[in-house]
Amino acid sequence: MQSVLLLFVKMILNSEPVKDWFGYTRRERRSAFILLTIIFIVIGFRYLLPEQNIEIENFNVLQADTGNITELAGASPGSRKALFAFDPNSASFDTLVQLGFDPREAGIMIKYRKMGGKFRRAADLRKFQGVDSSLVAELESYVVITPGKSVKADIPRTLQERRLLDINSCDSVALVGLPGIGPVLSARILKYRNLLGGFASVEQLKEVYGLPEETYDIIKGRLFADSSGIRKIKINTAVYRELIRIPYIEKYEVSAILKYRELSGVIKSIECLKENKIFTSEKAGKVEPYLDFR
Repeated sequence: MQSVLLLFVKMILNSEPVKDWFGYTRRERRSAFILLTIIFIVIGFRYLLPEQNIEIENFNVLQADTGNITELAGASPGSRKALFAFDPNSASFDTLVQLGFDPREAGIMIKYRKMGGKFRRAADLRKFQGVDSSLVAELESYVVITPGKSVKADIPRTLQERRLLDINSCDSVALVGLPGIGPVLSARILKYRNLLGGFASVEQLKEVYGLPEETYDIIKGRLFADSSGIRKIKINTAVYRELIRIPYIEKYEVSAILKYRELSGVIKSIECLKENKIFTSEKAGKVEPYLDFR
Protein backbone atom coordinates (compact mmCIF):
# COMPACT_ATOMS: atom_id res chain seq x y z
CA MET A 1 0.00 0.00 0.00
CA GLN A 2 2.83 2.36 0.88
CA SER A 3 4.62 1.70 -2.41
CA VAL A 4 1.45 2.46 -4.35
CA LEU A 5 1.06 5.77 -2.51
CA LEU A 6 4.68 6.76 -3.22
CA LEU A 7 4.24 5.87 -6.88
CA PHE A 8 1.12 8.05 -7.06
CA VAL A 9 2.90 11.04 -5.49
CA LYS A 10 5.85 10.60 -7.85
CA MET A 11 3.52 10.61 -10.88
CA ILE A 12 1.93 13.87 -9.71
CA LEU A 13 5.27 15.59 -9.09
CA ASN A 14 6.57 14.53 -12.50
CA SER A 15 3.55 15.89 -14.33
CA GLU A 16 4.12 18.92 -16.56
CA PRO A 17 1.72 21.38 -14.77
CA VAL A 18 3.38 20.71 -11.44
CA LYS A 19 6.85 21.06 -12.92
CA ASP A 20 5.85 24.36 -14.51
CA TRP A 21 4.39 25.63 -11.23
CA PHE A 22 7.35 24.75 -9.05
CA GLY A 23 9.94 25.20 -11.74
CA TYR A 24 11.92 27.90 -9.95
CA THR A 25 15.64 28.20 -10.43
CA ARG A 26 17.92 27.76 -7.42
CA ARG A 27 18.50 31.53 -7.18
CA GLU A 28 14.75 32.23 -7.27
CA ARG A 29 14.07 29.69 -4.50
CA ARG A 30 16.79 31.24 -2.34
CA SER A 31 15.42 34.78 -2.88
CA ALA A 32 11.89 33.64 -2.01
CA PHE A 33 13.18 31.97 1.17
CA ILE A 34 14.99 35.16 2.26
CA LEU A 35 11.91 37.30 1.55
CA LEU A 36 9.64 34.96 3.56
CA THR A 37 12.14 34.98 6.43
CA ILE A 38 12.11 38.80 6.55
CA ILE A 39 8.29 38.86 6.51
CA PHE A 40 8.07 36.41 9.43
CA ILE A 41 10.65 38.39 11.42
CA VAL A 42 8.73 41.66 10.95
CA ILE A 43 5.46 40.00 11.97
CA GLY A 44 7.17 38.42 14.94
CA PHE A 45 8.40 41.77 16.27
CA ARG A 46 4.79 42.97 16.45
CA TYR A 47 3.83 40.20 18.85
CA LEU A 48 7.08 39.50 20.69
CA LEU A 49 8.02 43.04 21.71
CA PRO A 50 5.80 44.51 24.47
CA GLU A 51 4.51 48.06 24.20
CA GLN A 52 6.86 50.48 25.95
CA ASN A 53 5.57 52.83 28.59
CA ILE A 54 8.62 54.47 30.10
CA GLU A 55 8.35 56.59 33.23
CA ILE A 56 10.03 59.99 33.36
CA GLU A 57 12.10 58.94 36.36
CA ASN A 58 13.66 56.14 34.27
CA PHE A 59 14.28 58.36 31.28
CA ASN A 60 17.94 59.37 31.20
CA VAL A 61 17.72 62.86 29.71
CA LEU A 62 21.44 63.41 30.05
CA GLN A 63 22.02 60.76 27.37
CA ALA A 64 19.12 61.75 25.09
CA ASP A 65 20.44 62.00 21.56
CA THR A 66 18.51 65.01 20.20
CA GLY A 67 20.99 66.24 17.63
CA ASN A 68 19.11 65.00 14.53
CA ILE A 69 15.79 66.38 15.74
CA THR A 70 17.28 69.79 16.41
CA GLU A 71 18.93 70.04 13.00
CA LEU A 72 15.76 69.02 11.15
CA ALA A 73 13.61 71.63 12.86
CA GLY A 74 16.00 74.48 12.19
CA ALA A 75 14.68 76.39 15.20
CA SER A 76 16.63 78.50 17.63
CA PRO A 77 16.15 79.23 21.34
CA GLY A 78 14.13 82.24 22.34
CA SER A 79 11.85 82.18 19.27
CA ARG A 80 8.61 82.20 21.30
CA LYS A 81 5.83 84.28 19.75
CA ALA A 82 3.05 83.87 22.34
CA LEU A 83 1.78 81.70 25.14
CA PHE A 84 -1.08 79.39 24.20
CA ALA A 85 -2.72 76.14 25.28
CA PHE A 86 -0.85 72.98 24.25
CA ASP A 87 -0.88 69.24 24.86
CA PRO A 88 2.66 67.92 25.59
CA ASN A 89 1.57 64.48 24.35
CA SER A 90 1.01 65.78 20.81
CA ALA A 91 2.80 69.14 20.49
CA SER A 92 5.29 69.21 17.60
CA PHE A 93 8.96 70.15 17.95
CA ASP A 94 8.31 73.59 16.42
CA THR A 95 5.38 74.19 18.79
CA LEU A 96 7.53 73.40 21.82
CA VAL A 97 10.27 75.74 20.63
CA GLN A 98 7.69 78.47 19.96
CA LEU A 99 6.51 78.12 23.55
CA GLY A 100 10.04 78.82 24.80
CA PHE A 101 11.78 75.44 25.12
CA ASP A 102 15.23 75.43 23.52
CA PRO A 103 15.82 72.81 20.77
CA ARG A 104 17.63 70.45 23.17
CA GLU A 105 14.76 70.53 25.67
CA ALA A 106 12.16 70.06 22.94
CA GLY A 107 14.17 67.13 21.58
CA ILE A 108 14.24 65.49 25.01
CA MET A 109 10.45 65.67 25.28
CA ILE A 110 9.96 64.32 21.74
CA LYS A 111 12.30 61.41 22.41
CA TYR A 112 10.55 60.63 25.70
CA ARG A 113 7.24 60.33 23.80
CA LYS A 114 8.79 58.15 21.09
CA MET A 115 10.04 55.76 23.77
CA GLY A 116 6.46 55.27 24.97
CA GLY A 117 6.31 57.97 27.64
CA LYS A 118 3.10 59.90 28.35
CA PHE A 119 2.34 63.13 30.16
CA ARG A 120 -0.53 62.56 32.56
CA ARG A 121 -0.59 65.98 34.23
CA ALA A 122 1.02 69.38 33.85
CA ALA A 123 3.29 68.70 36.83
CA ASP A 124 5.05 65.94 34.83
CA LEU A 125 7.00 68.64 33.00
CA ARG A 126 8.85 69.41 36.23
CA LYS A 127 10.30 65.89 36.43
CA PHE A 128 12.63 66.28 33.45
CA GLN A 129 16.26 66.89 34.28
CA GLY A 130 17.88 69.64 32.28
CA VAL A 131 14.64 71.47 31.41
CA ASP A 132 14.28 75.12 32.50
CA SER A 133 12.22 74.99 35.71
CA SER A 134 11.18 78.66 35.51
CA LEU A 135 9.80 78.14 32.00
CA VAL A 136 7.92 75.03 33.12
CA ALA A 137 6.37 76.98 36.01
CA GLU A 138 5.18 79.62 33.55
CA LEU A 139 3.75 77.11 31.07
CA GLU A 140 1.99 74.77 33.49
CA SER A 141 -1.17 76.87 33.37
CA TYR A 142 -1.34 76.44 29.60
CA VAL A 143 -1.04 72.64 29.60
CA VAL A 144 -4.22 70.92 28.43
CA ILE A 145 -3.96 67.12 28.49
CA THR A 146 -6.38 65.71 25.93
CA PRO A 147 -8.30 62.87 27.61
CA GLY A 148 -7.33 59.49 26.16
CA LYS A 149 -7.30 55.86 27.18
CA SER A 150 -5.40 56.44 30.40
CA VAL A 151 -4.43 60.11 30.34
CA LYS A 152 -6.59 62.57 32.21
CA ALA A 153 -6.61 66.35 32.09
CA ASP A 154 -5.10 68.11 35.07
CA ILE A 155 -5.38 71.90 34.98
CA PRO A 156 -3.61 73.46 37.98
CA ARG A 157 -5.30 75.86 40.37
CA THR A 158 -2.93 78.62 39.35
CA LEU A 159 -5.14 79.06 36.28
CA GLN A 160 -7.98 80.16 38.58
CA GLU A 161 -5.74 82.24 40.82
CA ARG A 162 -4.42 84.50 38.08
CA ARG A 163 -5.57 88.08 37.89
CA LEU A 164 -8.82 88.40 35.93
CA LEU A 165 -8.85 90.28 32.66
CA ASP A 166 -11.65 92.70 31.75
CA ILE A 167 -12.71 91.84 28.20
CA ASN A 168 -14.27 95.30 27.78
CA SER A 169 -11.06 97.24 28.35
CA CYS A 170 -8.22 94.87 27.40
CA ASP A 171 -6.24 95.32 24.19
CA SER A 172 -5.11 92.79 21.60
CA VAL A 173 -1.78 92.19 23.36
CA ALA A 174 -3.57 91.09 26.55
CA LEU A 175 -5.91 88.83 24.59
CA VAL A 176 -3.06 87.12 22.74
CA GLY A 177 -1.60 86.29 26.15
CA LEU A 178 -4.58 84.03 26.86
CA PRO A 179 -4.28 80.29 26.15
CA GLY A 180 -5.44 79.43 22.65
CA ILE A 181 -5.95 83.06 21.53
CA GLY A 182 -3.79 84.17 18.64
CA PRO A 183 -3.74 87.40 16.62
CA VAL A 184 -6.68 86.34 14.42
CA LEU A 185 -9.03 85.46 17.28
CA SER A 186 -7.89 88.53 19.21
CA ALA A 187 -8.89 90.76 16.30
CA ARG A 188 -12.27 89.03 15.98
CA ILE A 189 -13.01 89.49 19.69
CA LEU A 190 -12.23 93.20 19.53
CA LYS A 191 -14.30 93.60 16.36
CA TYR A 192 -17.30 91.85 17.93
CA ARG A 193 -16.90 93.91 21.11
CA ASN A 194 -17.06 97.09 19.06
CA LEU A 195 -20.09 95.82 17.15
CA LEU A 196 -21.96 95.02 20.36
CA GLY A 197 -20.91 98.17 22.16
CA GLY A 198 -19.25 96.05 24.85
CA PHE A 199 -19.70 92.62 26.41
CA ALA A 200 -22.43 92.24 29.00
CA SER A 201 -21.04 88.84 30.06
CA VAL A 202 -18.04 86.61 29.40
CA GLU A 203 -20.38 84.00 27.93
CA GLN A 204 -20.86 86.20 24.85
CA LEU A 205 -17.38 85.16 23.73
CA LYS A 206 -19.02 81.96 22.51
CA GLU A 207 -20.60 84.08 19.76
CA VAL A 208 -17.20 85.12 18.35
CA TYR A 209 -16.68 83.40 15.00
CA GLY A 210 -14.04 80.68 15.06
CA LEU A 211 -13.53 80.59 18.84
CA PRO A 212 -13.40 76.87 19.82
CA GLU A 213 -15.53 75.80 22.74
CA GLU A 214 -12.48 74.11 24.28
CA THR A 215 -10.60 77.41 24.26
CA TYR A 216 -13.55 79.23 25.81
CA ASP A 217 -13.71 76.65 28.61
CA ILE A 218 -10.03 77.27 29.35
CA ILE A 219 -10.07 81.08 29.38
CA LYS A 220 -13.49 81.87 30.89
CA GLY A 221 -12.15 81.55 34.42
CA ARG A 222 -9.57 84.25 33.73
CA LEU A 223 -11.99 86.86 32.42
CA PHE A 224 -14.75 89.15 33.60
CA ALA A 225 -16.93 91.73 31.85
CA ASP A 226 -17.30 95.21 33.36
CA SER A 227 -20.63 96.16 31.80
CA SER A 228 -20.67 99.70 33.23
CA GLY A 229 -19.09 101.06 30.07
CA ILE A 230 -21.41 99.40 27.54
CA ARG A 231 -22.49 101.76 24.75
CA LYS A 232 -26.29 101.89 25.00
CA ILE A 233 -28.86 103.06 22.48
CA LYS A 234 -31.72 105.34 23.55
CA ILE A 235 -34.64 103.25 22.42
CA ASN A 236 -37.15 106.11 22.57
CA THR A 237 -35.22 108.33 20.15
CA ALA A 238 -33.09 105.90 18.12
CA VAL A 239 -33.63 105.61 14.38
CA TYR A 240 -33.74 102.39 12.37
CA ARG A 241 -29.99 102.22 11.56
CA GLU A 242 -29.07 102.60 15.24
CA LEU A 243 -31.33 99.80 16.43
CA ILE A 244 -30.39 97.39 13.66
CA ARG A 245 -26.75 97.73 14.74
CA ILE A 246 -27.42 95.49 17.74
CA PRO A 247 -26.62 91.95 16.47
CA TYR A 248 -29.47 90.32 18.40
CA ILE A 249 -32.27 92.41 16.84
CA GLU A 250 -33.81 91.37 13.51
CA LYS A 251 -35.18 93.78 10.90
CA TYR A 252 -38.80 92.89 11.58
CA GLU A 253 -38.24 93.47 15.30
CA VAL A 254 -36.80 96.94 14.64
CA SER A 255 -39.87 97.78 12.55
CA ALA A 256 -42.14 96.51 15.34
CA ILE A 257 -40.31 98.66 17.92
CA LEU A 258 -40.67 101.80 15.81
CA LYS A 259 -44.36 101.05 15.18
CA TYR A 260 -45.01 100.46 18.89
CA ARG A 261 -43.18 103.67 19.80
CA GLU A 262 -45.23 105.57 17.25
CA LEU A 263 -48.48 104.30 18.79
CA SER A 264 -47.55 104.38 22.49
CA GLY A 265 -45.15 107.32 22.59
CA VAL A 266 -42.66 105.98 25.17
CA ILE A 267 -41.23 102.55 25.84
CA LYS A 268 -40.70 102.45 29.59
CA SER A 269 -38.94 99.10 30.01
CA ILE A 270 -38.02 95.83 28.36
CA GLU A 271 -41.20 94.38 29.86
CA CYS A 272 -43.27 96.47 27.44
CA LEU A 273 -41.59 94.78 24.51
CA LYS A 274 -42.05 91.33 26.04
CA GLU A 275 -45.73 91.91 26.83
CA ASN A 276 -46.39 93.02 23.26
CA LYS A 277 -44.65 89.93 21.85
CA ILE A 278 -41.93 91.95 20.17
CA PHE A 279 -39.21 90.07 22.09
CA THR A 280 -39.20 86.63 23.68
CA SER A 281 -37.90 86.38 27.23
CA GLU A 282 -34.63 84.94 25.93
CA LYS A 283 -34.19 87.69 23.36
CA ALA A 284 -35.10 90.38 25.90
CA GLY A 285 -32.36 89.15 28.23
CA LYS A 286 -29.77 89.52 25.48
CA VAL A 287 -30.93 92.92 24.25
CA GLU A 288 -31.71 94.71 27.53
CA PRO A 289 -28.07 95.57 28.44
CA TYR A 290 -27.77 97.55 25.18
CA LEU A 291 -30.93 99.65 25.51
CA ASP A 292 -31.45 102.88 27.43
CA PHE A 293 -35.13 103.44 28.35
CA ARG A 294 -34.71 106.93 29.82
